[in-house]
Amino acid sequence: MITPPSIGVLIPTLNAEHDLERLLPALLYSTSSRDILIVDSCSSDNTVNVANHYGVRSKVIDKTEFNHGATRELGRKLLNTDIVVMMTQDAYPLNDDTIARLVRPISSGASSISYARQLPRAGADIVESFPRKYNYPASSHIRGIEDISRYGIYTFFCSNSCAAYLNSALDTVGGFPTVLSNEDFFVVASLLKNGHKIAYVADAVVEHSHKYTLIQEFHRYFDTGYVHAQYKWTQNIVGKAESRGFKQFRSLMIEIIKRNPILLSYALMLNITKFVAFKVGYCSLHAPAWWCKRLSGQKTYWESSSCVLRP
Repeated sequence: MITPPSIGVLIPTLNAEHDLERLLPALLYSTSSRDILIVDSCSSDNTVNVANHYGVRSKVIDKTEFNHGATRELGRKLLNTDIVVMMTQDAYPLNDDTIARLVRPISSGASSISYARQLPRAGADIVESFPRKYNYPASSHIRGIEDISRYGIYTFFCSNSCAAYLNSALDTVGGFPTVLSNEDFFVVASLLKNGHKIAYVADAVVEHSHKYTLIQEFHRYFDTGYVHAQYKWTQNIVGKAESRGFKQFRSLMIEIIKRNPILLSYALMLNITKFVAFKVGYCSLHAPAWWCKRLSGQKTYWESSSCVLRP
């Protein structure tokens, strides 16, 4: 009899008590979610108490030591399961068996990575919901390094809001990099470069979207530009990130014209903000830490031991 792979779920948290009240029951209901760990950045609310109430393990780290890559690397090693599922505190499963569906391509040997479909939260406007429609289609597929001519930079696309990884595969590339942001993109790039596959699982669905201000978007895209400058080798393989961004922007504008033209000026301003922020971040690789800290969305990163100023 073949023993099924062990599955662990990792959730980095910060002031997540209300999110966990919705998220944890959904995860615990799934028989696939056998081991759940939260890595909490010294929350000021009852996050850890809520986790304890549901029988979920917790590991508390100093807020200044949180890092998108290093914290997930810590968590996956603590879990030490065959498959590790990465979640965020505000991604809510919409299927009773979301995790079981998510890990199926990995369990069957079809891929080493899989990620779920994301749908926008209730009440999201066109600008907030469109990226979910554009990046998360209704049909599942599997991608490999040989598909770059078809998918371009989307070949390496993944979201750790709900994604699963074969732990032994992560070991072969050194695990998640210690990086400011986009740790999912860069680890997938490394895995696919080494012959692994990624599966998009459209029938594993979570609700997850955000309404960011223009300032928040600037900070986010500054960080994205910065890390893409650090990992230029990915662009050498799949091309520049801006190419897909322009296609998405064009599609968004067409959608807005059809459905709600009053949002055109805001959408234009938003996308200009993203583009400028990405370019500034990309050109800031050799800038002093104080400059990066001022423009980044991750203020504590620039003073922490996780800070890597050079690739």
